[in-house]
Formats: sequence, structure tokens, C-alpha cells
Amino acid sequence: MSQLNGITVHPDCRHFRGDIPCRPNKEHGYMCSDCPVYAPVTRRILLIKLGAIGDVIRTTPLLRRLRQEYPGCYITWLTLTPAILPQGEIEEILKFDFASALQLQGREFDVAINLDKEKEACALLNSTKAARKFGYALRPADGVAWPVNEQASHKYLTGVFDQLSLANTKPYVQEIFELCGFDFRGEEYVFDTHQDQGYDWRQLPPPGAGPRIGLNTGCGDRWTTRLWSDEKWIALIEKLQTAGYAPVLLGGEAEDARNRALHAATGAAYLGTFPLPQFINLMHQLDGIVTQVTMAMHISIALRKPTILMNNIFNPHEFDLYGRGQIVQPDRQCVCFYRGTCRLGTSCMEDLPAEKVFEAVRASVPA
Repeated sequence: MSQLNGITVHPDCRHFRGDIPCRPNKEHGYMCSDCPVYAPVTRRILLIKLGAIGDVIRTTPLLRRLRQEYPGCYITWLTLTPAILPQGEIEEILKFDFASALQLQGREFDVAINLDKEKEACALLNSTKAARKFGYALRPADGVAWPVNEQASHKYLTGVFDQLSLANTKPYVQEIFELCGFDFRGEEYVFDTHQDQGYDWRQLPPPGAGPRIGLNTGCGDRWTTRLWSDEKWIALIEKLQTAGYAPVLLGGEAEDARNRALHAATGAAYLGTFPLPQFINLMHQLDGIVTQVTMAMHISIALRKPTILMNNIFNPHEFDLYGRGQIVQPDRQCVCFYRGTCRLGTSCMEDLPAEKVFEAVRASVPA
């Protein structure tokens, strides 16, 4: 409690803003001296996870454990993509820019966690005032990312040596929990379905058409070795339709032309491209998702959908589907670990039969 001109002020309250009236004052006229919703913050926690979007999504299980370990904590999350985070579940979401970095350097935290090895994220952890730090900072002598706590060493090493990454058997979520000194207990993602927006999905196949299976046909432009050919997608769509499923094509602008062509060839539903919140809600309407390792995979897991993950160039142990769905891989062993181009000329993804993906759908989402 503090006094300013004889007025009681609670700057430690989770509702207090300091620059404008807090919501309890604005809505109910409460003042700190007799406020019935005064909620003192017990711990202030800074979480730095800048990008990419999928990695931000799959970091959200940490929120559940932080709330359990530090009841009454106030969490500040710094990211490049604030819109992907569940707005009502985090006290303060900051977009990574100069203004945010500047104000964070003037604050103090009880716990600061940096999960990114990018130099700017590491440098920010260096300059952050915190009683306890986890993750990665910059080594002043040479400017390289380096673990600041012993528990961060495993995740650090699997990121800098392919041999250790290939041998790793821990899912990403378990690794980041252990980096923070926690054991992983199967905590689910924290995510917003955007169902309250009331989007009109009358163009979707009706429930009587069979389980709706989303087919995410793209994978971004960095790891193109993950792409599956149109012929394989058509074969899968036809198998799904014959078995009583209702395929729904998914993707962004980069997949629009392909999805239109697949729609024309098979009649599979394609509703077009949408802003990210609407795309998330579209996926929420579906009964299962077929996808490569990409943003849609993380969204599908976050939405707790049965996920059929088509993987070739990544360590399959990295992905935790929480017991929903299957990971399917080509019949030929991939030799292009974390490579964007195939060393053999033709991606082994072409050795993943449509029948194999179809059987995984059928096992995960019965028609």
C-alpha cells in the first residue's frame, strides 16, 4: 500500500494500470482504500517467446503450470504475434518492438524465461532484472546464445547438434517444461477457439455428410521437402469420400490455387482463405485434421482435434499429439533431417501412400 496526497493507492494490484483508471474504478467507481476486488500480485513473471506462430502456440501449456506453481502471479508475455495468444488468460501481452523492450528494461520480475535463441531475445534476458532466470541469454564474450540454467542445457544442445536432435526422445513441450525446472504432466495448450465471433459456416458440409476432415495442403516455403503432390491429395480425398467422410480443404494464400484445383478435381469443400482468428474457428468446426508439420498442426493440437501428422524431415518424438491422432511417415527412410531441399532430388514424402494416411484417419476418426 502507498499513499499519494493522502490517497491510498495499491500499485501491486493486478487491476492497477498507473496511466489510466483501472477497470474496477471505471466500471464501479471503486478506489483502492476500500476496493472489494483488490488482488495483490504474488509474483511477476516475464515469458519471452517471440515466434514462429506455431512455437508460440505450443508454449502455452506453460501457462497452466506457472499458475499452479505461482498462485496469484502476473504474467507478461513478449511475442512477435500477440493476436495468437489467448487474450483473457494472460495479464499482459506485449508485441516485441523497441517500446516494449525499453519499458521491460525498467522493470523488475521475480521470474524471467526466454525460450528463443535469437540474439535479440537473449540480449533482452541479459538486461532483464529478475530474481530467477531460465532459458537463454547472450554470452558477453562472444555474443552467442547460451543456457543460463542447467535445466536449459538439454534443449540447447538438441538445437545445435543434429546428432543429438535425432537421438532426442522428448517432445518439445516436455523439453520447455524441464528447461523451466518443471516436470511435464500432460498439460494441454491454452487457446482461444474464437467461437464467440459467430462466424457463418453454412458452406461447410452438413453433419449428415459424415465426419468433416480438414486437409491442410501446404507447409510454408521454408521446408518444402514436406509437400505432398496433388495426385496424392486427390487419391486421399477420393478414399475419404468413398468411406463416408467429408473432406474440407484448408490453407492460406499460398495454397489457394492448389486448393481450388483440388476442389475442381474432387468436389471436396473449399471455403477460401481467412484471417487467422476465422481460420482457427473454421478448424474448430472440423472432426479431424490431416496436416504436415506447420502452423495448422499446432492449431489442431491446441483445439484438441484428432491430428494425422504427415512427417518426414523432423524427429517424430518432438511432437506430442496428446493421444489424439497418429504420426504417419513415408515408407522410405528420410535422409534430409531438417533440410528444405531433398538431397536425392525427389522428396520421400512422395513415398507416403494415400492409403496409409487414410487408414490413420479411419483409426482416429471413425466414420
